[in-house]
Amino acid sequence: MNNKITYHREGDYLIPDLCLPKQPDGHIGKYGKLRLNYLKNFDIPFYTELLISGTLKQHLLDIDSNASNKVNLLIKGFAEDENVNELLKEYHQMEWVQAMNNFKNRAEEIVLNEIIYV
Repeated sequence: MNNKITYHREGDYLIPDLCLPKQPDGHIGKYGKLRLNYLKNFDIPFYTELLISGTLKQHLLDIDSNASNKVNLLIKGFAEDENVNELLKEYHQMEWVQAMNNFKNRAEEIVLNEIIYV
């Protein structure tokens, strides 16, 4: 791979013509932001590597997508295992809300430990 760096002159100095690769479009959600915070504070070498290579945003988008999908799958699985369904939602709304909040908290705890904080 031949990566020649070009320069331009500004006064007496030669300045390299550097540009970052095009960043992917997309919104970094809750889990991507949590991952970013973790990388900045606890995994600085990996954060720096991603930043320099221009792949930080793609990494955060991937983490956010994977974490969101896993949370949703875990919530559905917990609801099926504990027989929390639309019938419960229709007749006992507060019990359904309590159960779903419990499932969400459990799923997020799993995702944080398996995907975000590793």
